[in-house]
Amino acid sequence: MSESTGNGLTFRKHAELDLLSLGALVHRLDPGIIPFRKATQCAIHVSGGEFNVAANLSDCFRLRTGIASAMVDYPLGDLIAECVRAMGVKPFYKHFAHNGVNGPNMAAVYSDRGFGVRAPVVFYNRANEAAAHLKPGDFDWKAIFAGGVKWVHSGGIFAALSPTTSELAVEAMREAKAAGAITSFDLNFREKLWNVSGGNEHAVNVIGRIVENVDVLVGNEEDLQKGLGIAGPEIASKSKLDPRVFFEMIDKVVEKHPRVKVVATTLREVHSTNRHSWSAVAWMNGKTYAAPTAELEVYDRVGGGDGFAAGFFYGLLTGEAPEAATKLGWAHGALLTTFPGDTTMATLEQVRAFAKGGSARIQR
Repeated sequence: MSESTGNGLTFRKHAELDLLSLGALVHRLDPGIIPFRKATQCAIHVSGGEFNVAANLSDCFRLRTGIASAMVDYPLGDLIAECVRAMGVKPFYKHFAHNGVNGPNMAAVYSDRGFGVRAPVVFYNRANEAAAHLKPGDFDWKAIFAGGVKWVHSGGIFAALSPTTSELAVEAMREAKAAGAITSFDLNFREKLWNVSGGNEHAVNVIGRIVENVDVLVGNEEDLQKGLGIAGPEIASKSKLDPRVFFEMIDKVVEKHPRVKVVATTLREVHSTNRHSWSAVAWMNGKTYAAPTAELEVYDRVGGGDGFAAGFFYGLLTGEAPEAATKLGWAHGALLTTFPGDTTMATLEQVRAFAKGGSARIQR
């Protein structure tokens, strides 16, 4: 049985999970503001764009979420699995044994925070990554969806890991729609990853097949151009905060992918590593919505976009009007940049207060 919400989306009425993500789990090594070439210690954050959304929705927004991913049975896998449990996310793992020498591995992301005029530096070690070995048939979707799942989410980084992960994303979206779930895909176009796994033409072809079964797209104008093969805008943007370029492309997106019901993205103008202007926009049911612009003092920018997606999805899942859902995503993404790590430390009450125009005055 399904129920309609005020925002035009229809969800299963009874479901064991509010959202299931399909994606790679990674660990991020963070030396803070010290560049890696001078670092002597690091914090470890568990991450992954798709996991971040599920973790945020569980921990902050109190929804029931899951993650379908690869897990390697070795100490780094144990560390990551412990964090998944701590964030309240239900795991559905394809397990891999580590050979003690070269994998398969849980991928590592290396990212300092930068400071002031010095931008963060990010690089990866995804050699023999377990998640890249995932393929169609590795998950029993009928069993996973048997108890009901309202929303299924995945993203372009996972799809780009290998030819088999892109086919798994196609399979997951198709099975999710057959099971009555709303589906979303964060384009998150990473040219370096796609170059390794087939190039831009292959990316457009594969993402197009994924999006055939997607209701909600997340991505900026560059993601739409490169990931969907959409022609560039005819108007020039005066600012990174100008939503006209994004909105001008929506007609082309919907013409090419008529099943898409919602498209949303964040807008960010970077003045320095620690000072950003932040907004968000969405298109839904032929109408456009924009959040206010906030001037952020950024502690750690990683995960802000996933924070927006989680808040936005929460608003849609709980029947908020599109404008309110956009503001919830904008508010949560903004708050997430004030914490270390890739996942939320905010509360739902803080998100709602900021979305309504709250301030940083001390709460007594």
